Amino acid sequence: MPKRVLQGVVVSDKTDKTIVVKVERRFTHPVMKKTVRRSKNYHAHDEANAAKVGQTVFIEESRPYSKTKTWKLVEDQAAAAEAAGTAA
Repeated sequence: MPKRVLQGVVVSDKTDKTIVVKVERRFTHPVMKKTVRRSKNYHAHDEANAAKVGQTVFIEESRPYSKTKTWKLVEDQAAAAEAAGTAA
């Protein structure tokens, strides 16, 4: 089964080797028929501490690194964009 790849914005990089990424999704409300935006924060593993606040990054499902951290930062942005395009 392929791993999910999400795109989001880094909102925190204060902890060592960890980033917090806000991923926003849009969907049509089933009753109101309006477009609704929902966001969720994911903790992702960043081995090199490369990502900075405000950057748009791709994260990928991975093994659990800790209790809350089950995603990792994708190093190659071009490959991640291609993977997200084929998965969708």
